Amino acid sequence: MLVTKKAPDFTANAVLGNNEIVDNFNLYENFGEKGTVLFFYPLDFTFVCPSEIIAFDHRLDEFTSRGINVIGCSVDSHFTHLAWKNTPVEKGGIGQVRYPLVADLTKQIAADYDVLLDGGIALRGSFLIDTDGTIRHAVINDLPLGRNIDEMLRMIDAMHFTNEYGEVCPAGWHKGEEGMKADPNGVAEYLAKHAEEL
Repeated sequence: MLVTKKAPDFTANAVLGNNEIVDNFNLYENFGEKGTVLFFYPLDFTFVCPSEIIAFDHRLDEFTSRGINVIGCSVDSHFTHLAWKNTPVEKGGIGQVRYPLVADLTKQIAADYDVLLDGGIALRGSFLIDTDGTIRHAVINDLPLGRNIDEMLRMIDAMHFTNEYGEVCPAGWHKGEEGMKADPNGVAEYLAKHAEEL
């Protein structure tokens, strides 16, 4: 369980958003101004994975506007990542997604994040990392279950809200809604006003 702990750092090969291949992509050196989302997917050229990778790309401006960098990772090579990017979407590719895809050929990164299956591929793990490296949110899906990218955006908003105001976010909280003070009086006050909505 990595939530509340520091994100395991790594330096690895990666394909950047502009298709440049680098051999020294470091997690901590590529944090966004207000945090990072690191997500794992099983393999390139598979079925559920492209829908998630493209969904992250379609919402990339929303992540960027929140000061968040998005980084994908699988156990494939950087060459396979690039080939998949260069394959048109209508032929099973992912097109020119604009964020880095990290190559975890040794499978050490997936192991460090505890998403590595015995078969040598990663589960669908998503990790929200704060600016100091603390993992604030994590969700891990089994292979056939695609993740909800909009829920990650909601959790980013919640993290930023708690960081800024020191309040906590109740069930189903969305940006612009009222938080609650983290004490018995604050909880009682919130529930008295909002219990029916929960």
